[in-house]
Amino acid sequence: MTTITQFDTIAEKVAFSLLNIAAVKLRPEQPFQWASGWNSPIYCDNRFTLSYPEVRTLIKDSLVTLIAAEFPQAESVAGVATAGIPQAALIADAMQLPMIYVRPKPKDHGMGNMIEGKITPGQKVVVVEDLISTGGSSLKAVEALKDAGFEVLGMVSIFTYGFEIANDNFNNAGVKLFSLSNYDTLVNVGLTCNFIQNEHIASLQNWRTNPAAWGK
Repeated sequence: MTTITQFDTIAEKVAFSLLNIAAVKLRPEQPFQWASGWNSPIYCDNRFTLSYPEVRTLIKDSLVTLIAAEFPQAESVAGVATAGIPQAALIADAMQLPMIYVRPKPKDHGMGNMIEGKITPGQKVVVVEDLISTGGSSLKAVEALKDAGFEVLGMVSIFTYGFEIANDNFNNAGVKLFSLSNYDTLVNVGLTCNFIQNEHIASLQNWRTNPAAWGK
């Protein structure tokens, strides 16, 4: 039986953990449909990790280590609603830093806030996401923070699909992105541990190459 101790890298350990608790579901024969309209053979729900203390701690500690290494000047942590909020709270608590979060759009009542928490212009902030697909919603949160006067150092996430469009979007926006794990590692670990069958590899690779056209 494969266990997490058999893996050396954080990327592999996180990928194994996501597969092992079924946070990642693979369904090439019955594709999932994303909000973008894309059909997908894979669905990653990192909210699942919150229900598993060992996995939750692995991710928290790994993100804290990543931020300390790549963004040592961070003065605040910003979670992207909704799945980035609990991760940001865990990180901010561990690092004893202020925390805020960013809504996808301003509230339509009350104060009409898009950013919740204390806004401190000039403060150096790291943005926390659970998942990167195209990067569109993540970068919208970055823009909201910049508009409010924050200095955005960059972004960290649990997992990225590694789409070329996401790489282009982050490069064009000048935003540094670091993710604990990624699609290629997930597929390799999935094969090793029999979460993925050989007959599905071609379909999974084709999807990653052209997700907009896959399954249509």
